[in-house]
Amino acid sequence: MSDPADVAVDAELLAEPRLVVEPGVGARVAAVATPVLQGMGYRLVRIKVTAEAGCTVQIMAEKPDGTMLIEDCEAISKALSPVMDIADPIQRAYRLEISSPGIDRPLVRRSDFERYIGHLVKIEMANPHDGRKRFRGTIQGLEGNSVRIVREDTKPDHKGAQEADVLLAIEDIASANLVLTNALIAESMRRGRDAEREQLEQAGALPQPPEHARRAREKRDLTKSSKPKSKAPAKAPPKNTKAHRLAAEAKKRAGKSDHHEGD
Repeated sequence: MSDPADVAVDAELLAEPRLVVEPGVGARVAAVATPVLQGMGYRLVRIKVTAEAGCTVQIMAEKPDGTMLIEDCEAISKALSPVMDIADPIQRAYRLEISSPGIDRPLVRRSDFERYIGHLVKIEMANPHDGRKRFRGTIQGLEGNSVRIVREDTKPDHKGAQEADVLLAIEDIASANLVLTNALIAESMRRGRDAEREQLEQAGALPQPPEHARRAREKRDLTKSSKPKSKAPAKAPPKNTKAHRLAAEAKKRAGKSDHHEGD
């Protein structure tokens, strides 16, 4: 039997709106797909319409916990195809493709950014921020509906450089994707194992964990997603370089020259 608290959390996540959305044709497809997906217990992640195979409509979806199996994709395709045929948001022949977000997934909701605090992200702005449209950095946290990142391409003490710490409005973001790193792969594998174990527990194939173990698991997930990763301290610059040696020799020669002139 499902825990009422878990059901409430899933319902809240299911209803959470996307802040990063598509314009034009993608928006029309999203308007058709979203209620169907929500009715089945899935969340829309992204709509992508490409010219592949004439026209391909890729609908990326997931469960509220971020998981997605092949069986889920098949079920969505079967349910959504007739609805799309009737609504006809594309108005041309197309191939429907249902996919999962993947490891280097798009981030489209506030909870997405919150879940991946401490991870590297690349962002393209729909509206420039301080004259800049592309950012790449580590997610530090959220402030309202804005995400704070520390840029990779600059440091706080660089003279004349823009600040490394940047606050970006999520609604002004055109696209945001996680960058594939070892840390992200490790966390994705852990999440996958946890999701598989939870499914087996719910199906009765594994015994349900005791309450204290379940709470410890939830606390661990919360800590991992909310704690920014510390950076290694910067190495001190080398002191015995060629430039240092040349400078020392020049100083030595200058000293000798001054001595001769004094004589």
